[in-house]
Amino acid sequence: MGKRFMTEKKEEGKKEPSLAFGGQAVIEGVMIRSKKHMVVCVRQPNDEILTKTEEIKSLSERYRVLRLPLLRGIIALFETLYLGIKGIYFSANATLEEEKLSPKEIGLAIVVALALSIFLFSIIPFVLTSLLNLRGVVFNIVEAVIRLAVLLLYLASMSLVGEFRRVFQYHGAEHTAINAYEAGVELNVANVKKHSRLHPRCGTSFILIVTLISILFFSIMPNLEYLMRLAYRILLIPVIGGVSYEVLKLSDRYKNSRIMKILVAPGLGLQYLTTREPEEKMIEVALKAVEEVHRLQKS
Repeated sequence: MGKRFMTEKKEEGKKEPSLAFGGQAVIEGVMIRSKKHMVVCVRQPNDEILTKTEEIKSLSERYRVLRLPLLRGIIALFETLYLGIKGIYFSANATLEEEKLSPKEIGLAIVVALALSIFLFSIIPFVLTSLLNLRGVVFNIVEAVIRLAVLLLYLASMSLVGEFRRVFQYHGAEHTAINAYEAGVELNVANVKKHSRLHPRCGTSFILIVTLISILFFSIMPNLEYLMRLAYRILLIPVIGGVSYEVLKLSDRYKNSRIMKILVAPGLGLQYLTTREPEEKMIEVALKAVEEVHRLQKS
């Protein structure tokens, strides 16, 4: 039997606010989080689902100044990265039958991944565009196009690798489970399979927003010498991310608007590369994570 969870309901004449869930795919599992809790569910080699729960409290909840627009976005980005790393660490060790990974090994892998991301999506596009001897807004647009091309090539390559393909399937399972939850339907595999593997709040859509916002930012920056221009493309990553976070929140608030649906369509289209249709056992893992977060949030 499934469970029916409504994201909105009336109780004693009052409307209860929607519970906004987010999450990500991890190794053989899914991480789902609400404002106060994080749950990671992982399918172990023995086919059982291992669950980790953790209470979280954002810095923006402790310090009111960090709730201001832009600042809250920067804080959210760093906290999402931190919780994502914890989820990956837990899932990696949960799926290993013998030798476990140490925090140092996971930390080194994350540092290398971040360095590679900056190199691929910030340094390479800037260097390649510089070879074309362009200036002004045209330079920024061409740089953004090259950045998107590198991203598409990277995602397409990753989808061909078996290990990453399974992560993309769990990514699809996460989206279908959240979409089913937000639709208020009875939560079971059969119902969840009817829902889309695309979701407007996905980090994939966020990447596209970052690319567009970066064009605007770099267009108003002073035309300094080569190394300085490259430096502020890296240093401004948190700021651009914070602004993009606000845009993403705005798009979710007005998601039923026809104009907004047109604007978010490219981001949803990009998710066809970062998600795959999940297997039923993957959906079971995502459902367990969603149900556990719901239980914790309502307790």
